[in-house]
Amino acid sequence: MRPRGLRHYWKTAGTIMVLLVCLAPPLHSQKFYPDDPLEKVPPPRSVSEVLKRKLSDYYDFFHHTFATPGEPQTAARRIPAQDVNTLGEVPDSNWYTNRHYRYPMSPAELARGVGDGNAPDPSGVWTVIAAKTEGITPGFTIQDSRGRRYVMKFDPLAYPEITTAAEMISSKFFHALGYFVPENYLVRFGREQLVIGEGVQLRDQLGNPRPMTDRDITEILMNVPRDADGQYRAVASLFITGGNVGPFRFYGTRRDDPNDIVPHEHRRDLRGLSIFAAWLDHDDSRAINTTDFLVEESGVRYLKHYLIDFGSTLGSASTGPNSPRSGFEYLFSWNEPALQFFTFGLFVPEWAKAKYPELPAVGRFESERFDAAGWVPEYPNPAFLNRLPDDEFWAAKHVMNFSDEQIRAVVRAGEYSNPQAEAWVVKRLIERRDKIGDAFLTKVLPLDRFAIEDGRLVFDDLAAKHGLAAASEYSIQWSRFDNDSQTNSVIPGATAFALPPAALEAGSGMYFAAEVRGDNPNRAVTVYIRNGESGMQVVGVDRTW
Repeated sequence: MRPRGLRHYWKTAGTIMVLLVCLAPPLHSQKFYPDDPLEKVPPPRSVSEVLKRKLSDYYDFFHHTFATPGEPQTAARRIPAQDVNTLGEVPDSNWYTNRHYRYPMSPAELARGVGDGNAPDPSGVWTVIAAKTEGITPGFTIQDSRGRRYVMKFDPLAYPEITTAAEMISSKFFHALGYFVPENYLVRFGREQLVIGEGVQLRDQLGNPRPMTDRDITEILMNVPRDADGQYRAVASLFITGGNVGPFRFYGTRRDDPNDIVPHEHRRDLRGLSIFAAWLDHDDSRAINTTDFLVEESGVRYLKHYLIDFGSTLGSASTGPNSPRSGFEYLFSWNEPALQFFTFGLFVPEWAKAKYPELPAVGRFESERFDAAGWVPEYPNPAFLNRLPDDEFWAAKHVMNFSDEQIRAVVRAGEYSNPQAEAWVVKRLIERRDKIGDAFLTKVLPLDRFAIEDGRLVFDDLAAKHGLAAASEYSIQWSRFDNDSQTNSVIPGATAFALPPAALEAGSGMYFAAEVRGDNPNRAVTVYIRNGESGMQVVGVDRTW
């Protein structure tokens, strides 16, 4: 299956104009352009005005549960991802930046995450400039002695570390996976370090504003656990630079953003997010936990898209352990009640068979019953539902790229006080990682990182590399490829991985295609190469399954 790709959208307007003014015979569109494969999208157009968006959590739930927003896949009409380059990769953009898979990060870099140079200054006072005492997660916003602002996030009183560890660990994984996330710091402080800023107000139970007092801070901290030294533990999330204009949806586009041209349900970085969410048990992966920021760079104002709030990951529900049904069932589903009814209550769902340790800091995070292909968030997500095998392969190879050592390094950033909690989370992440690889890597021919080396087409067999299958024998057939008509001409006898003589003797700008197959006749990879100024280069990859 060949995706139309993001270039289609950038050229649509120009193509329409040409067709309107040109009375010429039908034209063939080129498959590749001289700058393919694109590693980065073109610079964004400046955004003149963006309306701040606020979504209703309840509306979002009902809309996604009882309707099907966006453009869904159907059995008769598959819709490939449209934010990919000719290699099937997601290029760098204001949505996504390639990191660990393309540019391997050391354990120290993975543990560092977004950055480690902007933690709140521990030597001075922290000024409370905003707070809330109501809701399930009361907290406040501080400004340190250097004028930097942070949102402070705490653990529930009965479950120390469950939320703050999950927030730290998951934000670092999502950063390494390529997403934009807040810069988080794990901090410890005493009550004496907090002072109230001038004019800070709270709202009472009737919604009326009133001045904040020292007692309000004390009451907030009464619901926060303290360690043996009397210190409070929190995640200090550095304010993101720019103007917050509200969350993005997992379908459609923003009408006020000229750069938002690919429907979100057809973005590979959002389809693949479902696999990453399954790995980290981010069942709260919905629009309310995203945000768009209006930023300015080199005089250009554009929207940058963030994932935020990871307290409901790794078995945590932010306020305590997650529901046993988390990841197994939607919040609302007809299936399980029907099974219970027709079996007279004898049916035992998988989530009821899961076992969890007596570790308050971990919550309900396991791997034995984890079903990589069947994992679901709290309610249906249009982008997640639209994923195809090549989207799953793209995401699974990123997950499998984390070694055991690297996973341990990231989990250590959660700073669990109990070594058993750290060991539990590490083991479950490793086992869930392997289940993801087993479920998705071999849905397509599991070959990647194609290149021409010493006159041969080479690649990584990811199934063999990760121990999911024995090394396979692959066949290959070379063809000449006409880039204008997009047709292949088979080269007789060219069935070796070495470049055929026709390719070695080809002039500049000539294209060739290599179709690689394994044991399954339905799965193939077609690799396109071009003779350029620096020699033969892989410029495209098509996958069929």
